This record gives sequence, structure tokens and C-alpha cells, in this order.
Amino acid sequence: MNIILLGPPGGGKGTQAKKIVEKYGIPHIATGDILRDAVAKGTELGKKAKEYMDRGELVPDEIVIGIVEERLKQPDCEKGFLLDGFPRTLKQAEALDDMLKGLNRKIDVTIYIDVPEEEVVRRIANRRSCKRCGAVYHLIYAPPKEPNKCDKCGGELYQRDDDKEETVRQRFKVYMENTAPLIEYYEKKGLLYRVDGTKSIDEVWSQIEDVLKKVAK
Repeated sequence: MNIILLGPPGGGKGTQAKKIVEKYGIPHIATGDILRDAVAKGTELGKKAKEYMDRGELVPDEIVIGIVEERLKQPDCEKGFLLDGFPRTLKQAEALDDMLKGLNRKIDVTIYIDVPEEEVVRRIANRRSCKRCGAVYHLIYAPPKEPNKCDKCGGELYQRDDDKEETVRQRFKVYMENTAPLIEYYEKKGLLYRVDGTKSIDEVWSQIEDVLKKVAK
């Protein structure tokens, strides 16, 4: 089964991706990981990507698409794959369709973990990290025993810049601007299934399992 997983930052995508990969025995293809892998292996596309990454710039679509294509051609993808973080744009979605057509394959399902902005902010902006050991806490779901103090090493807790409310809202805005056209694109193809990401991890997984069982029939 060839699956695309969409969802906002803090939406629980990583947790559900692990469950899908474990249950279906398919590779988890996360764009960041395969970019780093291509750079580490020194492939032609990896070298080109590194030039942009070293400058702190976004890697252009054509390079990302080429690296994804290289990965999809590997033998472990023959029985299916889970794409996470790709496609990010309409241009990438169209290129993916063309690429898969060339491989005589297609996307079977796109799962969108739907989480509203306020819930994303609640999840991320309440994270705190230990300056000393890096342990992560959540002020609502997993608070430290003592305020601002790590249970493990006694280190001071702080809020990462990425986790600050204004940053989270900006990330969410950018994500939705890019993702809205993708949602529409896959909806028109009849491939999009929404799951309620505000539920518990097990409840979200149950919804995803139901979708995948339906698609696999």
C-alpha cells in the first residue's frame, strides 16, 4: 500500500507513522531523513542538496523530487511505502504522480490528521526542555514534579524558540497555506481521508486502521 501522511506540526504524525510502518511492514520515507542520507552518501543529488542546506536555504523542488524518486526505486519500496513530509506543495504532488506513473505505481490513500490551530498551540507551546540533560516535559500532559526543574537531573527547564506561541502560530499558518491545495488535490482524486487528530493516540490509530482496512479491500 502506498500511503501519504499529512498533518500539522504537533499533530502526532510521527507517532502514527511508526504504528503504520510496524503494522504494514513498509518503509517510512521522511523527506528530512532521505535528504540527510543522500548528503551522507554523497550522491550527485545529495551533493547539490548539501550546497543549499549549507547556505540555510530550502532545497529546490527538482532536487527533493529526484531524491524521493531514488528512494522509491529501492527494493524495500516494492510492497508499498509511507511518505511523510512529501509532497509539501502542489508542484511536488504533480511530480510525484508523474514519477509513480513511470514506475507503474500510484498513491492508494492520503491520510490527513486534522488538528485545529488552538490544539497545536496547546500541545507545542506547553513543551519545556531541560537545559542540562535535554529531557522534555509538557506543562499539561507531563509536568515536572517541581516547577521549572527537571525530575531526572534537577536542571533548569526552558522553552525552545521553536516552541514559543508566536513561532508555532507562524509554522501552522505556513503549513496550512502549503497544505490546503494538497488537501483539495487529493480530495478531488477521491484519495483523501480525514482523521480527528484531537483524540487520544489510540483513538487516532483506530481511525487510521479503519481507513487502511477500507482501502485495502
